[in-house]
Amino acid sequence: MGPKVSQENIAHRITPPVSAPQSIQITVFVFPVSADIDECSFDRACDHTCVNSPGSFQCYCHKGYVLYGVAHCGDIDECSINRGGCKFGCVNTLGSYECTCPPGYKLHWNRKDCVEIVKCTSNLVAPKATLTCSKTGKKESCSLTCASKAHYLSESDNSYSVSCGIPILRGKSQSRLNASSVQSCIETQAPPVKQTASFRIKNAKCHLHPKHKGRAEDNGRQIGPGGQPCNNCLVTFVNLKCDSSKKAKGRRARNPSSKEVTRITLELEAEVKPGDATGNCNMMCQRQRMEQQIKAYIKALKKSINQDRFLIRVAGLEYEVAQKVPQAGLRQENCGPGREKDSGRCVRCLPGSYYHGEQERCIQCPPGTFQEREGQLACDLCPGGDRHGPTGARNITSCAGQCPPGYFSSDGFKPCQLCPVGTYQPDPGRTLCFPCGGGLGTKREGASSFNDCEVKVLCSPGHYYNTSVHRCIRCPHGTYQAEFRQNYCISCPGNTTTDFDGAISVSQCKNRECGGEIGEFIGYIESPNYPGNYPANVECVWTINPPHKRKILIVVPEIFLPSEDECGDVLVMRKNGSAASITTYETCQTYERPIAFTARSRRLWINFKSNDVNSARGFQIPYVTYDEDYEQLVEDIVRDGRLYASENHQEILKDKKLIKTLFDVLAHPNNYYKYSTRDSTEMLPRSFIRLIHSKVSAFLRPYK
Repeated sequence: MGPKVSQENIAHRITPPVSAPQSIQITVFVFPVSADIDECSFDRACDHTCVNSPGSFQCYCHKGYVLYGVAHCGDIDECSINRGGCKFGCVNTLGSYECTCPPGYKLHWNRKDCVEIVKCTSNLVAPKATLTCSKTGKKESCSLTCASKAHYLSESDNSYSVSCGIPILRGKSQSRLNASSVQSCIETQAPPVKQTASFRIKNAKCHLHPKHKGRAEDNGRQIGPGGQPCNNCLVTFVNLKCDSSKKAKGRRARNPSSKEVTRITLELEAEVKPGDATGNCNMMCQRQRMEQQIKAYIKALKKSINQDRFLIRVAGLEYEVAQKVPQAGLRQENCGPGREKDSGRCVRCLPGSYYHGEQERCIQCPPGTFQEREGQLACDLCPGGDRHGPTGARNITSCAGQCPPGYFSSDGFKPCQLCPVGTYQPDPGRTLCFPCGGGLGTKREGASSFNDCEVKVLCSPGHYYNTSVHRCIRCPHGTYQAEFRQNYCISCPGNTTTDFDGAISVSQCKNRECGGEIGEFIGYIESPNYPGNYPANVECVWTINPPHKRKILIVVPEIFLPSEDECGDVLVMRKNGSAASITTYETCQTYERPIAFTARSRRLWINFKSNDVNSARGFQIPYVTYDEDYEQLVEDIVRDGRLYASENHQEILKDKKLIKTLFDVLAHPNNYYKYSTRDSTEMLPRSFIRLIHSKVSAFLRPYK
């Protein structure tokens, strides 16, 4: 006995359309039954990535997501996995997570630990920008040296910027910097002194290029505070921006010989050291002195820039900030800073490499350095001064000398210490070890997992060890644990949850979202979490409101519900939302034979309920709204038992690609002609072709 389909659907009177079409052209498309079906070509096959294989397919998720319900990807809540390994707070984000620190602390380079913001010690000095000036006669020569933390960005042929050093972190600005930018200590809590100055160079174009070889070095006295040599610790951060434009007005604007005007903008940031105060000079006094010193620097910088005697030193090379226009053609010989030629095209240096100005090409970062960005002029130094790391490191985590799991140190690099008894550390490069909790010990020092903690009972999957009561607790509703001997449960991904507590797999996490009002030309109704099992104790209500003058055709390819003596899970379709209204379709069992039928009303109400213990694969039911002029033809086809009698016919109704094509034609009759130009190489069952052809012929015969 099949699902209940209302007799009212079958016994109604069929009337000819008001204006019958002149002709209908139905094209039967070929889909070889024996050939592999590419499920990845179907809509909604997988949320992220689909890989087809003979007779099957596999879904994969992006990094930070986990697969559930066969085809869906949900965000992993890393913070539920031992707080993401964070020392203090953890904030989950889509596809990732972030560790947070309390006031007075900053995030360590490993992005998990928090270190106190303290004054720098002699063996841990923050990378700074060194800005020096010298004078020979009336000529000023200035240079900006970046020992590390140099960032180059070429915005266009006429614009670039170079930043050097690390700005003093203040408030929310800390969270906007990446991990490699916040590893340094901060020497002062006083607000920095900031200054911005702009300079112009006439008849020159912005182009960072190596200094000409053989140019004589300038020697002279260095300008510093009070006329004394600079201590090279004054300026903490410099950002230089260069922009070029043509200066011309009116008709001269079209003249290619118009003069180039280059504007250089320098943003300087200097720290104020409380320890430098002498006598009665307080912090305010120190700031005033610092501002005067910066003005002296800017005055010298202006002269050196106007005299074309300003250099930027990066990675042992000296670069000039601009190039005179008559020499501009020279730079066409190469791609310019940060780029090299690849197959005739200029491409940026990849992360893990930097641009060598003298060799005019990209080379890999040497051991003990790393580079996260593209198109840079130097690599950043690894912490700890270790020079035995890999070549071409792309991230600080690739630097050698990190403390391995089971060890820790003050900065996460060697020399390292073993985790004490009663603690463990599963990650490399950490500054702390995690306690087992509850007074638990470990058999030895250097434990790297909670499994090394001496617990009183071994917890099985679906449970976690509670160190307060020293026993295994079932994972709460909405969490799971697939491994033995763990002290945490993992939150279900995305908006999913579990039917019960004690879940042992992410596959038991289910999406409960369903229902809604729909009215597109083509759509589908599917059980929540499909094609995975639907959740227990769920109720969904859909309403289909078709566009004007259109009818609804439903195809149920197959439906999977638990077989019970009493209907526990039920799918019902009614004429409207009233329980007493006409039932169009109703079932509470599994049926793998397809069925198609038309709705007798303008509005279709669909309800699905599952009880508190059942679960199964459920259903995905496509529908189409077709022009009411074709009502007689469509109903004549779907009410013919021959459409379902043959297994070949049943497979056709289960073929998503064919159903989608037929639905597209029914929803938009003009598509008959669009599809009629496609060629067929093999034939579908002749019985199916004869069935369709006879229906079309019978429908058209009275109007010929």
